Amino acid sequence: MSYRLIYTKHAAKDIRGLSPELKQRLKSTLEKYSHDPLSYALKLTHPELGTFRFRMGDYRIIFDLVDDAIVVLRVGHRRDIYRNI
Repeated sequence: MSYRLIYTKHAAKDIRGLSPELKQRLKSTLEKYSHDPLSYALKLTHPELGTFRFRMGDYRIIFDLVDDAIVVLRVGHRRDIYRNI
């Protein structure tokens, strides 16, 4: 079963700021992870930002699982992503 991908306004803004190479890498990573997200995800210790995260090199994808959808909340570099709590 493949999960649908839903992007919040914050996530869309974060993605617009990425380079074209990172956007392509993000797309292929999310397509791969959408088939079985829990095998690639780690649960966050502070749920203020989100419930789970994916790792994509130095970038993190913060998301929640809602029914059959992956709701992407934020995308950013690992040095900055957790400062927005």
